[in-house]
Amino acid sequence: MFIRPLYDRIIVRRIEPSRTTAGGIVLPEQAGEKPEQGEVLAVGPGRRLADGQRQPLQLAIGERVLFGKYAGQAVKHGGEEYLVLREADVLGVFTS
Repeated sequence: MFIRPLYDRIIVRRIEPSRTTAGGIVLPEQAGEKPEQGEVLAVGPGRRLADGQRQPLQLAIGERVLFGKYAGQAVKHGGEEYLVLREADVLGVFTS
């Protein structure tokens, strides 16, 4: 069982940054802040417009996104923590 997002919401798994500095020092987990990057795991069907049409999301499953530090709602499911965001909370998409 997995979470199926509704409307213009997406499910994101945070991507942990490297805990080693350029000089080789390993930082403890408490010293770092929550990561602001994640991978999109699921997307909703889109929000409904005033005329009844659906506006599809611009994001796709598997994309790596950047979001605000306090954006979204954290949800625990199956021992893992996920983030439920609105598409508008996403600041950008990483490209290769």
